[in-house]
Amino acid sequence: MVRITRRSLLASALAGAGSALSPALAADAEPTTTLRLHRRTLEVNGRAASVYGIAQPNGMHGATFRVGDRFRVRVENRIAEPSLIHWHGLTPPWRQDGVPGISGPPIPPGQSADYDFPLDFGGTFWMHSHQGLQEQLLMSAPLIIHDDRDEAREQEVVLMLHDFSFTPPEEIYAKLRAPAKVTDMAIKPRADRGPDLNDVAYDAFLANDRTLADPETVKIEPGERALLRVINGSAMSNFHLDLGALDGELIAVDGFRVKPVAGKSFPVAVAQRLDIRLRLPAGAAAYPVLATLEGTARRTGIVLDAGGPILRIGETADQPSPAITLDLERRLEAAGPLRPRKADRVHRLDLTGDMAKYVWSINNVVWAEDIPPLAVAEGERVELVLTNKTMMPHPMHLHGHEFQVVEIDGERISGAVRDTILVRPRGQVIVAFDANNPGWWAFHCHLLYHLEAGMFTTISYM
Repeated sequence: MVRITRRSLLASALAGAGSALSPALAADAEPTTTLRLHRRTLEVNGRAASVYGIAQPNGMHGATFRVGDRFRVRVENRIAEPSLIHWHGLTPPWRQDGVPGISGPPIPPGQSADYDFPLDFGGTFWMHSHQGLQEQLLMSAPLIIHDDRDEAREQEVVLMLHDFSFTPPEEIYAKLRAPAKVTDMAIKPRADRGPDLNDVAYDAFLANDRTLADPETVKIEPGERALLRVINGSAMSNFHLDLGALDGELIAVDGFRVKPVAGKSFPVAVAQRLDIRLRLPAGAAAYPVLATLEGTARRTGIVLDAGGPILRIGETADQPSPAITLDLERRLEAAGPLRPRKADRVHRLDLTGDMAKYVWSINNVVWAEDIPPLAVAEGERVELVLTNKTMMPHPMHLHGHEFQVVEIDGERISGAVRDTILVRPRGQVIVAFDANNPGWWAFHCHLLYHLEAGMFTTISYM
């Protein structure tokens, strides 16, 4: 993702000077959680696939904590290349944010790094590699922080979505940037990419590492309540989440509470999360929870098993899903909004690019090591005016801070608090955040190949 250069490596080395990759833990502290980066094999539609994973020594995928805990974590790199993990949605000290060349150096093979910071708020978050294109190979996992919204009588169900290709990600990226004559089963022909939603024709879509050919089934008692935590860990794919026969109540997005919104279908863009409260009917039944790829009929999902027969579910819906709009976003209201205040600083950021050359940028500037950061000062209220000048949607993610959506296409709102917002083609979204976490932070499109192609910048405190 972030290109590692001599200059950025020097900055990272200075940031961690004297700490030998383990700057976070005090001398008398021990990590309470160990996460191992490793290779693993999945079966995807009858074929073996070698992917990455982030697991604890007991095999648990990802990690859970509680508000008030300290995030005392040791990351052990057991793969054959450097890696570094970003704690998506959390607000650590910037040197522990996990972005190579920005917050610290990558962890070499066979070595480890320690992290230690307080967990001041709860919700549904996730962790993923920010090194190269490792995220496409499933170097990601859930990161759940429990708080008082988690009722003891509710069953927690985590649903993590991924897009998957048997084509190596480096090859996907190379062909996206190749001349227009190049076509491939894994890459959409360039002639088909006018106003577009999906750049890559993936081989499969996964829900908790499985396809609908063999979906995960989650046992749950009839009549019980459940908290469904949905994480879109895809590299490039936005989805519509469909609860089918169940009624849901959306209570949080990106880990932050919203005033509840009832519904059966909810959009979830790349890197976003949904917390949905469910109550199952009293009778025995099986309830598919499905995610359909934006603009197509392709889908994946899990089954909530309340004692009924589980029928085979096709991997193609009856009709294609529409493009994701911001209609729901306009309706969301933060349960804990930012204190009303005039912005002290405004940065205007055009999301720009050249589809034919597959170059993506911010303010027509492709990220490079010498791009000056966006300046902020501690204590300021900052607004980012995001105007999408391209014909593709961009989920934009800010590191180290949460922001509130305060305007969509000219309509001022008191919207959701988030860390990732989708900006539609030719649309404009304004977000506001408080500059309360000094450091040097990444801000970028979370579509992996757009990020790699240059839609990335940084924010730095003066």
